[in-house]
Amino acid sequence: MEFTLHYRGPLKAASQKNKRKDHKHHLRQHFHKQLKTLWNLPQLKSSKEFLKTGPPAEGEIALLQPLGQFQFAPLVAKQLHLVASVEVLMLRPEPEGRIFVRGGDIDNRLKTLLDALKIPNEEAALPSGASPSPDELPFYCLLEDDSLVTNIDIKTAHWLEPEVQDSEEVALLLRIRTKATQVILGNMPLS
Repeated sequence: MEFTLHYRGPLKAASQKNKRKDHKHHLRQHFHKQLKTLWNLPQLKSSKEFLKTGPPAEGEIALLQPLGQFQFAPLVAKQLHLVASVEVLMLRPEPEGRIFVRGGDIDNRLKTLLDALKIPNEEAALPSGASPSPDELPFYCLLEDDSLVTNIDIKTAHWLEPEVQDSEEVALLLRIRTKATQVILGNMPLS
C-alpha cells in the first residue's frame, strides 16, 4: 500500500534536555487526521475490525494500544507483520546543502518526525494532562514502533517562499510504502 502524508509548520530538532513532548504531540495530532481519513478509504475500511475495544478472541488481530487516556491505532504493526519505507521531501527556507546549521540538523529533526509518527513509548512521553478529544478516539498513528521502518530516504530542497523566514519552518511530503514480511489474511489490503 502506498500513500502520502503532508505537514507544513515548525519541525524542531530533538534534544535530550527538552524532549519536546508538546511539539511531537502536535505533529502526532496533525498526522492523526490524515490517517483517520486513510482508514475510512475502501482499501482499509474492512480492516477497521482490528480496532475493536475489549479483549480480542483467540487468534484475532487487535491493534488498539492503550496509553494513559489514549487508545492508539497503528497502521504498521507487528501483529499485521507489516514494515514501512518512508521517503521524505523536506522543503526548508535555507539554501540547499546547509543541513547542519540553523533550525537543527536533519538527523535530529528526522528523530522528532519519527517520534511523532509512532505510538509514544510511555505515558510520560505525552504532554502533561494530555487527553484525547472525541475526534481522537481512537488516535490513529502510522507506526506501532519506529523499528518497523526499514528504509528512510530524505531529500531537502530550498523552500522558495519569501514570507517564510523561520529556519524551523518546513513543508514535508512523506511517501509511505507498507510491505508485509509475512502474508496473512489480515494484511493483504495493506501490503
